[in-house]
Amino acid sequence: MSAHRVVISGLGIISPAGVGHDPFARMQAEGRSAVGIISQFELNGLPCRVAAEVRGFDPHTVMDAGDLKRVSRATPMGIAASREALADAGLDAGQDPLFRERLGVIIGSGAGGIEFGERQYRHYFAGEQGRISPWAISTSFVGSLSSEISIALGLSGPSHAISTGCTSSTDAIGYAFDMIRGGRFDVLLAGGVEACITPALMAGFCRMKVVSTAFNHAPHRASRPFDRARDGFVIAEGAWMMVLERRERALARGARIYAEVAGFGSTCDAWHRVALNPDAVQPARAIRLALDDAGEPVEAVQYVNLHGTATKINDEVETRVIRKVFGTRAERIAVSASKSMFGHPQGACGAMGVAATALAMRDGIIPPTINLDDPDDGCDLDYVPHTARRAEIGVAVCNCIGFGSKNSALVLRAPAAAARA
Repeated sequence: MSAHRVVISGLGIISPAGVGHDPFARMQAEGRSAVGIISQFELNGLPCRVAAEVRGFDPHTVMDAGDLKRVSRATPMGIAASREALADAGLDAGQDPLFRERLGVIIGSGAGGIEFGERQYRHYFAGEQGRISPWAISTSFVGSLSSEISIALGLSGPSHAISTGCTSSTDAIGYAFDMIRGGRFDVLLAGGVEACITPALMAGFCRMKVVSTAFNHAPHRASRPFDRARDGFVIAEGAWMMVLERRERALARGARIYAEVAGFGSTCDAWHRVALNPDAVQPARAIRLALDDAGEPVEAVQYVNLHGTATKINDEVETRVIRKVFGTRAERIAVSASKSMFGHPQGACGAMGVAATALAMRDGIIPPTINLDDPDDGCDLDYVPHTARRAEIGVAVCNCIGFGSKNSALVLRAPAAAARA
């Protein structure tokens, strides 16, 4: 039996750009920054004062006040994005009990419900054990996110959470892709959710010296991948969920198709807890594996959505990765970093990149890398600086690199390219 082809037929986004996938698409087309001063807690002398927060989202539109006291900030964002994705795909799980039993949730997150857990620890260390929520354990673990979405939407299919650091949601989409391609499921919800702008996590990132501290006076300039003045990433939050569906099923019901998920590859440097191996071999191999899986030659790729964290070593190594994969074509391929606009939502960043790329395919643009005023030595590719570029993207790679030496990549085809494949 031949493998099924898999498409993205619905998108749901709660992001620093706003509520829904339209504000996200508009902000990337306009090349604007979603970064601002942290407002969720007192900064108390933290060296980093900037983040890309979700603003304008009312969780009470998703859950009642009583339930909101029992869940993390990530939960209502994940539920809202999942509902939007299903509605965008024209699917109503409530109308068909058999469909509801088959529809599952595969979600990626690095921190899971850690925001809720951190609040409980503050009570504990303040000697306020009586104020600790009885939901502290069940809400804090990463797997609670997929469970909460499944419960809220009444979905009885698999409810899985993948937590592999920054590659979490890339891996979740790759896992869902394989499950549909292999014929086990026709439709799955997949993506990433993260709400990790918390006092302790921010303090930890500051201690690691991986977040930007030099642009507290100008937050919109803080996230600047590949720029000589970059000094670390900008933490972000949000939910990027998508409906992955068997292609022939989506076509038969007349669904709008954003892109085809065509290939997935994953490797490990087996090198260091946080540092990248400077030889760039394993991230390059992950991209090649994804292209081989898709049956696409490197010559077919027109765009790469980069991990692009704005940390010095990562940006240099990722540039080396692109040169290793594409050789003499590397300088002629458009590449860009969504994090320059939306920050780094940790385990959800892969899903953010996939959503950004799928919307770019729809809109006929290549998203920009903003704040790229002076490319650093060793960062010498076409990063599409400042302004989105009008172009049709047929085949794209979404690259992701994470703590723990993890590397994952997905290959997307535009609908027109998918029709020819």
